[in-house]
Amino acid sequence: MPPGVYGMQDVWEREGWQQINIEFLLPTGIYLNFPVARSDTISTIKKMVWKNARNEPLFSALSDPDAYVFTCINMTAEREELEDEQRRLCDVRPFMPILRLVAREGDRVEKLITTQISLLIGKGHHEFDSQKNHEVNEFRTKMRTFCEERAQVRQMLPWEPWMEFNFPCDLEPCSVVAQSGKSHSGKKILVNVKFEGSEVSDQNTSSLWSIHEPFYIYLLQGSRVNADEGMKVKLLILFTCLFIYLHLYIDCPLAWVNTMVFDYKDQLKTGEFSLSTWPSVPGDLLNPMGTVEKNPNIDSTAGLLIRFPNIRPHPLYYPPIEKVNFCGKKYNHLKLREIVDNKNYTEFFEDEKELLWKLREEVRQRYPESLPKLLLITKWNKHEDVAQMVGLLRKWQDLPAIHALELLDYSFPDPHVRSFTIRCLGNFNDELFQYLLQLVQVLKYESYLDCDLTCFLLERALSNKKIGHFLFWHLRSEMHVPSVSLRFGLILEAYCRGSIFLIKSLMKQNEALNKMKALNDFVKSGSQKATRIQTTEDMKVCIKQDTYMEALSDVVSPLNPSIVLCELCADKCKFMDSKMKPLWLMYKDKYDHVGIIFKNGDDLRQDMLTLQMIQLMDVLWKTEGLDLRMLPYGCLSTGNKTGLIEVVKNSDTIANIQRNNSNSAATAAFNKDALLNWLKSKNPGDKLDQAIEEFTLSCAGYCVATYVLGIGDRHSDNIMIRETGQLFHIDFGHFLGNFKSKFGINRERVPFILTYDFVHVIQEGRTNNSEKFERFREYCEQAYKILCRNGTLFVNLFALMKAAGLPELSSSKDIQYLKDSLALGKSEEEALKNFKVKFNEALRESWKTKVNWMMHSFAKDNR
Repeated sequence: MPPGVYGMQDVWEREGWQQINIEFLLPTGIYLNFPVARSDTISTIKKMVWKNARNEPLFSALSDPDAYVFTCINMTAEREELEDEQRRLCDVRPFMPILRLVAREGDRVEKLITTQISLLIGKGHHEFDSQKNHEVNEFRTKMRTFCEERAQVRQMLPWEPWMEFNFPCDLEPCSVVAQSGKSHSGKKILVNVKFEGSEVSDQNTSSLWSIHEPFYIYLLQGSRVNADEGMKVKLLILFTCLFIYLHLYIDCPLAWVNTMVFDYKDQLKTGEFSLSTWPSVPGDLLNPMGTVEKNPNIDSTAGLLIRFPNIRPHPLYYPPIEKVNFCGKKYNHLKLREIVDNKNYTEFFEDEKELLWKLREEVRQRYPESLPKLLLITKWNKHEDVAQMVGLLRKWQDLPAIHALELLDYSFPDPHVRSFTIRCLGNFNDELFQYLLQLVQVLKYESYLDCDLTCFLLERALSNKKIGHFLFWHLRSEMHVPSVSLRFGLILEAYCRGSIFLIKSLMKQNEALNKMKALNDFVKSGSQKATRIQTTEDMKVCIKQDTYMEALSDVVSPLNPSIVLCELCADKCKFMDSKMKPLWLMYKDKYDHVGIIFKNGDDLRQDMLTLQMIQLMDVLWKTEGLDLRMLPYGCLSTGNKTGLIEVVKNSDTIANIQRNNSNSAATAAFNKDALLNWLKSKNPGDKLDQAIEEFTLSCAGYCVATYVLGIGDRHSDNIMIRETGQLFHIDFGHFLGNFKSKFGINRERVPFILTYDFVHVIQEGRTNNSEKFERFREYCEQAYKILCRNGTLFVNLFALMKAAGLPELSSSKDIQYLKDSLALGKSEEEALKNFKVKFNEALRESWKTKVNWMMHSFAKDNR
């Protein structure tokens, strides 16, 4: 059956088809059809066309071959001109086996770049054009100019700054981290908003503050509501100064949609607007965290038609900064007094709010880091208060960038606040990379495409190759999410415009990932029909094909742009036993071997977040002179449930070590000598003392880290040890106290893993070596106290990740575990006392861990 019947995408993945019949449409109206090899370049194919066309009519009407270019319909359903004639047909991957020859016209380079960017980001530029949206068009124009200007500046850099851009140092983030304030989500349920009386009125400026009427909207029509005709569907509306939240419900939520009161030009909206809703999550009454984008699936979702009234015959604007400052100066005569510092992170009483607001100037002067608390009690529907707050912000000293991160939460939507926040984030240097994951997520809270955060991230990405690399992949990995695909796609397009020289490398990475996915699908299919040994051999044969070897070799590692994955060692590659059959790929270069794991079917973003927190803990500990030998290995989500994990060489799981050093699988989990004997075998003579020290330090670090983060599913296959003695944890599918249970019984009954075989290693195999164990306990207590002193930072970073939509981190309630484990609001003495109780419990109940490990081993062996 010809390839066109199935679609060419199937053909490109069916590696056995080495030749494909292609239909060629010539500009003279002549039709040709002949087979070409999948590995042929476009240049070779063009020569073959000319050779075959010589015997056809109207051949003399054709000009020189260079005057023409092939076009096809690519995988993004877009017409693509194949300008790069050194590309192979299998890399072009046309949707159908049809190539049309057309005369060249326009800017060849520009067309090639546009096509490459569309393929790279997975969204054709025609999709942006089809929006017919002024905001989108203006944003694209502005960001293209912004990025291209910075690219030109970069080209003019002297040698040293150019080296710093291309080869940024792998420095650890800034070591000085202090506590910051707590985020509170205010409760705003209003049916009608009225801006309270104002003495400011200036018709010439068309200021919103000249209006005294209540603000309202009309609901004109609802459509496609999934409910029986007899049911009464209700609409819940929540107004704030900037947003309108709408929620359809009967007895339970049906759908929601958010929209702005002002457009991206700060003009009060007027006229009719059609809003396509998003499906509700059961239990959520409103979704203030949700996007302000409409659902693109307009045919299958409930729709609302609303109208904003024309309050005045002329446009009304949110007051400009000059007007805000003028209004604010009238209220600066209040006397200042002391402020009550809310150290217990509790909700404010009304009298405390009044006092805090009354003494706001003193807050600015003496307690600048309490800005989030002041913002949360500001009456944003009263423009005198807004004027006061904005005036204060202009005078407010920059907060440490670490503290300013909290202000990116959705609780602080005011554009002046967000501008102030970005100003503070400008104090980040190389340590910005440490928080890039959160900064990408809070882009989802931005009301408009053109915002300070987007410009800030693009500017940093275009001035630091490492930041740019990871910004690209953090955005690219969520392009399948409808609510952010437009925003993220536009930012990706802008970044690529400013990084033309990196497009080829990024496309090579993308092609390698596509090949890994195809290989993984092949393994999954094969493992259902054949033995593991046979499937592994078939996998190696597949890898050794030219198309795979070429695509998977000499590619920049998405995990680390400073590493090039050179030569793929096909004979050392394998797949792993877990359900999704992850690929284990090994590379070699001049000096060493590098391994990566490709996973397809698991969301790695939770692992990324956990490893980011472990990396941050490591920095905080080292800052205070405590090196606990942590190992936050590389992990990167690259697409919808796909991603890469770094292979930690010369390491093995606790489970394997116990099984290989025990006579019986049934008793392996209870063999307390297995770990120590293994370390002895890997570290003969004087090396053993250092290995035990590595084990002691790293065990302390991971005991504290897994307790604080509430890491679950801690069995012996998820804890590993390097031959040097360094212990580390892997696979973080459960955190924040979401522990596994079986038949309703909690399988994990200890605060963290501290088994007697671990203690046996720490005590060097001597049961009476209490001095070594007490030193281990001191490491744990010291590490815990350091984290408690920085507890608010961890809470804020997790809060900013709520936008990611992780199943175990979707609301403020999910973060309560973290607040409890870090003892927020308690003294250091109280916190340490509680930790000591947990430490003793982990040691006393460690036998339960052993039983759990034994049951896990049995279940694994009997699969």
